[in-house]
Formats: sequence, structure tokens, C-alpha cells
Amino acid sequence: MHNELLHIGPLTVYGYGFMIAMGVLAAWFVAEQRARRLHLAYEHIFYLVVWCAIGGFASAKILFWITNWKEFLQNPRQMIGSDGFVVYGGIIGGILIGWLYCRIKRLKFLEYFDLMMPSIALAQGFGRIGCFLAGCCYGKETAGTLAVIFKDSDFAPNNISLIPTQIYSSILDFVHFFLLLYVAKHKKADGQVAACYLICYSIGRFVIEFFRGDIERGSVGILSTSQFISIFTAIAGAILLLASMKSIKQDQ
Repeated sequence: MHNELLHIGPLTVYGYGFMIAMGVLAAWFVAEQRARRLHLAYEHIFYLVVWCAIGGFASAKILFWITNWKEFLQNPRQMIGSDGFVVYGGIIGGILIGWLYCRIKRLKFLEYFDLMMPSIALAQGFGRIGCFLAGCCYGKETAGTLAVIFKDSDFAPNNISLIPTQIYSSILDFVHFFLLLYVAKHKKADGQVAACYLICYSIGRFVIEFFRGDIERGSVGILSTSQFISIFTAIAGAILLLASMKSIKQDQ
């Protein structure tokens, strides 16, 4: 786990940022190629990726401030400059920006929603590798053989055997990517791929949270903040799936 990948003069290339960049590029490439095959307006994909990435990062940071509101009020300057993000904020913000872009450009939102979600899962897979390199989003202490020990992390506790939740999350994200491609190939109505993303990601994230060790991210009762949000995103996905199925029956 080496977050500082290389040095070019005064410039340091960090593993977390590098993997995030790789994820965004992979998402763009896959989405644009799929848009061409589906005869969608592929010229919009670059702008969708850029704007959704900007909106997603901003929303992820804002949700981090909200979930750590006590620390934010005590020391707002330090919190603004902190490295923390909440993935769910990025997902929600990215979806909202994508909806706004499609509305402005008069594109059919559900078509592009379905198009982009496999790429989002792919980008998340790369991003979690970045988390592993940096040591953030770490797991609980474990005595098991499948463990990771960080030696020089600014985030994870060092020299302690931890559950490698970042790797598990990354594997789930890549599996999710291929699953969504399969769903996209066999979908019967627009919205089904996005619905499957929301449902599957919510379930996977809910389970992974039980093994996370970075409890400073906040909680709602006995649930972590992400588990609490997962309930509502899963419900949103189920509603979207039911709506898409209803549209199929109406068209028959």
C-alpha cells in the first residue's frame, strides 16, 4: 500500500488520485463505446462524465461535512480542507447533475441513466483500489488470515491486522459492472439497469458497512450513515424497477 506512487520533480502522483482518474477515464470510454453501439448521442457522453464527476465530488464532500457537522462547526477551515468524502453523496449528486444535463439538452434521462450506471460501478471499482492504496475506508481489526496491515497510512491505524474492506468493495464493484452489462443487454424497459444498480449497490454497501472500522463517518441510531442511506436508495431502486415493469405491461 503506497499512496505516493511516484515523484516528478516537485509533483507527487498519489495512488488515490491516480485510481480515481483511471476510473473516470474508464467510465468515459465504456459509456461512449456503448452509446455508439446503442445509437445514442455519444457526443454528450464526455460532458455528462465531466459534469457528473464535478457534481459527484462536490456532493460527496458536502455530505461528508453534514455527517461530521459537529467537527465542521468546531473547525470549519480544517474540515473544508480535509480529505473526507461520502460515496453516497457522490452518487446522489451525480444522478441529479445527470438529470439536469439531460433536461437542458432534451435527452431522454432514463436512457442515459441506464447507459451510465455500469460505468459508475466500474469507476467505483478503481476508486476503491485507490482507497486501499491510501488506507482510507479501512476495515475493523481482525485475527483472520485474510487481513491487511498498513505501515505508513495517514488514515488507517498502522501495524494492526485489518479486514481489507476496500478490496472486497472493489471486487463487488467490478462484479456489479459485469452484472449491469448483462442486465442492459436483456432489459425490457428504460430504467431497469439504473434500478438494478441502486438495489444491488445498496445491498452490497449495507453488508460491507458491518466490516468497516472508520466509525468516525457518523451513524443514525444503530446504523452507519451509509447503511441508513442504503435503505432509501434500495427503496428508490425498487420503485424505479416496478415503474419500468408497469410501463412494459402498458405497452403490451
